[in-house]
Amino acid sequence: MSAIRISARNGLIFLCLFLVTPLHLASAEKGLDRHQKKMRETNDIAVSIVVSGLSCTCARFAEDIRNVVNDLRPGGLRVLPVLGVGGLQNADDVLFLKGIDMGVVDEDNLRLLKKRDPVLYANIEKSIQYITKLYNSEFHVLARNEIKSFDDLRGKRVNFNLKSSQTEVSADVIFDALKIDVEKTNYDNDEAMQKLKNGEISAMIVLTGAPQAALSRAKNEDQVHFLPLDEESLPDHDLSGILSYYLPAELTHQQYPNLIDEGTSVATVANRALLVAYAWPEDSDRYRKLNKFVQEFFGKIDQFHSAARHPKWSEINLSAEIPGWTRFKPAADWLASHQVIATVQTPSGGAADQPSSELKAAFERFIENNTATSRLKSLSASEREKLLTQFMRYLELQEKGQ
Repeated sequence: MSAIRISARNGLIFLCLFLVTPLHLASAEKGLDRHQKKMRETNDIAVSIVVSGLSCTCARFAEDIRNVVNDLRPGGLRVLPVLGVGGLQNADDVLFLKGIDMGVVDEDNLRLLKKRDPVLYANIEKSIQYITKLYNSEFHVLARNEIKSFDDLRGKRVNFNLKSSQTEVSADVIFDALKIDVEKTNYDNDEAMQKLKNGEISAMIVLTGAPQAALSRAKNEDQVHFLPLDEESLPDHDLSGILSYYLPAELTHQQYPNLIDEGTSVATVANRALLVAYAWPEDSDRYRKLNKFVQEFFGKIDQFHSAARHPKWSEINLSAEIPGWTRFKPAADWLASHQVIATVQTPSGGAADQPSSELKAAFERFIENNTATSRLKSLSASEREKLLTQFMRYLELQEKGQ
């Protein structure tokens, strides 16, 4: 086989005739096959998680997940954290952005999106579903010392973090509920901290899992402190609306030893941070990859309770039900077959001495839902109680390595 190459040099045109042999073609085809195979293998194992900025707790969580779950071999699993904006934009990215499988969003996002556009987001819970609750995001308000309470911020410059961030979304809700008007700014956390120290702004707000990196660097010498948000510190305000949306929480000395005295804490509220996924059709490749991710992530959940991981992993609750949200089916299926293990541990990590009502209910669901335990379904109530006690003893011995 021959081919013609046309080239130009010094205004003259040259025609070059050269041979393309079967060996050349075979080599080219082989190279193309290897390229396509490598491309297919690379894409077949990848799933993405969109998070906020690098200093956000969610970014550290995504990094921890990547470090524990990653298996870069063909047929393995690769987690790709993606830096996004946060807030409602993360939910939009999971819904609409190509290449995004999962995201870290806050619990109130469904309600806020439906309020923003009831038509566009009418059936959002069918498309974006939660895998698990990860941690609580505390509402931090760091203010200059002359600012004693939220009321002192009226008319002052207050940083709400970046536009469309979860901080801005939640801060808008809270300040509207308090009926406190401020001059809003939208600097990133590091820039806001500098402006707070030199007096250009009166306070900065961050909604994230404590401790947060930029806030941890602040000290009492910077003439700043955290503002409390509770009924005692704001007696002239009705906080019922805020407390119906958010959880009561506190910032502690252990989280911010430079700003909070030992033995004291600062009351605030928190939002649940969720790991969510796009609900791909069950017969799709994207769904199969997410199913594999859930199996690997949930199956290795004990590896996240380590000093090498972010301290907020102590707050993860695989079995937590989130009102208004739909559980992603692979996560629901895993929990149905592992419910007892998912709920048996106390917050300290040890086995519970007595079965809680939640553990008992989970054990009953495990027996009723697991088709492989048909014989167990015929056990009497006392026999089930005895079996549960024996199983808890087994878990306790496993925890001790016996």
